[in-house]
Amino acid sequence: MYRRASLVLLAFAVFFAALSPLLRWYAFPRLAKVPPSQYQEMVLEAKPAVLLDYGSLRSKEVEKLTIVQTLKGNVEESERIERDAGRDVVVWDSLSHVQGPDGKMVSQIPERYIFDAHSQTPVHATGESVDGDPVRREGIEYKWPFLTEKRDYEYFDAQTRTSAPIHYQGTRTFRGLDVYYFEQTIPWTKVPFPKKMPIPGIDASTLEKQTGTSRWYTTKRMFWVEPATGAPVNGEEIHKEELRGGTLLGGRDRVTAFSGHVKMRPDYVDSTVDLVTSQRRLVLLLTSYLPWGFLVLGGGLLTLALVLEARARRPDPRQTAPHPEPAPVPT
Repeated sequence: MYRRASLVLLAFAVFFAALSPLLRWYAFPRLAKVPPSQYQEMVLEAKPAVLLDYGSLRSKEVEKLTIVQTLKGNVEESERIERDAGRDVVVWDSLSHVQGPDGKMVSQIPERYIFDAHSQTPVHATGESVDGDPVRREGIEYKWPFLTEKRDYEYFDAQTRTSAPIHYQGTRTFRGLDVYYFEQTIPWTKVPFPKKMPIPGIDASTLEKQTGTSRWYTTKRMFWVEPATGAPVNGEEIHKEELRGGTLLGGRDRVTAFSGHVKMRPDYVDSTVDLVTSQRRLVLLLTSYLPWGFLVLGGGLLTLALVLEARARRPDPRQTAPHPEPAPVPT
């Protein structure tokens, strides 16, 4: 009986020991992916901010500037691209809507971001764009890969349409979560005017050609990233824009178009932390809790199987005890 039980336990021990690395290195990379239908809205604020009054073309300090950023998964487009790419693809149609303290639009910049659902690496396909202009992204944008590493990444900047390193700056604690902190600084760079601007009758695509005035931009970008999910739980930018030269400024060399420290609104930080915390548990279940649990369980079953096998090999004392000698028969 001991030997039969030992063989059964040994079979289960081998099964769980083999399942542990399979779950971590085979199943997880295939199961963990960004859903194609994801929708997310984020509100960021700069309080206070310096903003250009396009009526007088003078900079003034305002109480608040608001950026409403939406990400919407385009399922139809992702399925179309998947047929050619041969892999799981996510298409995000995003919109950054900037509005002043009076609620009026300052600018709008749409984007289409196409990436691999598992690794978050860009997938180059027709429609990849920023503000209607075709782009070819390198590196990540919005989200880091699952199981983010302590290293620098290439991060795409939508204003300059280029990628640059975003640097890992260490591990920190944010709202009870251990996160990786990243920073990226974009130096002053000449960038296109947004196609949608609050200047009646002005065609942004020809504004620079007609006036000789150019738009320049710099920013310091900061992210607090939860490493298991690769999702930022907080983001900030110290953002500056200037208009330089040309006839539009009336002889002035430059004027500030926008300057402010942009931060996520506290209620959106709270909801993001709650969402990422729940997703983190699922990722850790597949990468840590279950693989290590199965490995420990397999080791325990193996130990128990060896104990039972040892008992099965132990001689039965009833079979090895000497038989008593028969009593002599009297004569």
